[in-house]
Amino acid sequence: MSEHQVGIEAINFYGGSAYLDVRDLAEHRNLNNERFENLLMKERTVPLPYEDPISLGVNAAKPIIDAMSEEEKDKIDMIITCTESGIDFGKSISTYIHYYLGLNRNCRLFEMKNACYSGTAGFQMAVNFVLGQAAPGAKVLVIATDLARFMAVSDGGALMEDWSFAEPSGGAGAVAMLISNKPKIFKVDVGANGYYGYEIMDTCRPIPDSEAGDSDMSLMSYLDCCEAAYTEYTKRVANVDYAKSFDYLAFHTPFGGMIKGAHRKMMRKFCKLKANAIEEDFERRVYPGLRYCQRVGNIMGATVFLSLISTIANGDFTSPKRIGCFSYGSGCCSEFYSGVVTSEGQRLVQKLNIANELTNRYN
Repeated sequence: MSEHQVGIEAINFYGGSAYLDVRDLAEHRNLNNERFENLLMKERTVPLPYEDPISLGVNAAKPIIDAMSEEEKDKIDMIITCTESGIDFGKSISTYIHYYLGLNRNCRLFEMKNACYSGTAGFQMAVNFVLGQAAPGAKVLVIATDLARFMAVSDGGALMEDWSFAEPSGGAGAVAMLISNKPKIFKVDVGANGYYGYEIMDTCRPIPDSEAGDSDMSLMSYLDCCEAAYTEYTKRVANVDYAKSFDYLAFHTPFGGMIKGAHRKMMRKFCKLKANAIEEDFERRVYPGLRYCQRVGNIMGATVFLSLISTIANGDFTSPKRIGCFSYGSGCCSEFYSGVVTSEGQRLVQKLNIANELTNRYN
């Protein structure tokens, strides 16, 4: 196995046990229906009292671990949890997840926080650990797990104009990934990364159970970072064409309408295409990655990987296809990177039957 071959060996998603139709929620909150249509949202996972970032993460990771032999489990040298929903200001939830999965104690356990960028931060750290060959053959378990903390208060104070659409798009869930030199699911394009970040107070969680910020500022920052991170990617990868180099695109998806706007901006900027051509391209290359996100909501650091899973499950991979991925986290940091998926990767992802799992949640 080439030392430069790295990526996702196994992946799984857990989307909670209950959901709410966001149209029902919008009607209950008396939200503007015309603006609501632009969200491109259908459902959102609602975490029940017994669900937290630890239980979500364990449920996402357990099927991966249960499918491994004891020898393979012992090759997991590191567990990285990626979340902005930690239950302690000091103690990492990786220790709890490690305990409930029953893994070897000779293992690094730590946590990463960087808003919705955290999942990509953990993923890239795992990729570089495998590439570094410090422990040849070692694997890394990366678990991005989050739940929205938005709370609608009785007097409506939390439903001011800027945040009235945060509640319908907030979700809960976790993605677990096994990173190794056997990238059966997603083979990383090594060295193909463009990252971009700066200080901005677009959103924050100043206390454990509440969020604050400026939604318009966050949207502008997302669009700015999408263009700048991709531009940096083009400096590191020769002859890149936004329209032709990527068969599919997987975005961090706070809500589908935001991604449609970002893709439209990118197509106008880099491809100079008209509205009809942009719409067709969106349906073909981007929408497959929205299908699961539309049914879960924003799960912060895990969302770009839910989009990746949705792309792999719903795209055409009869021949190997390249996926461009864009990750953004408020505050902010962003990254554009890419990898290749084959028919084997699609077969393994489709076996997860995620669409059925989402349908079987309580309503």
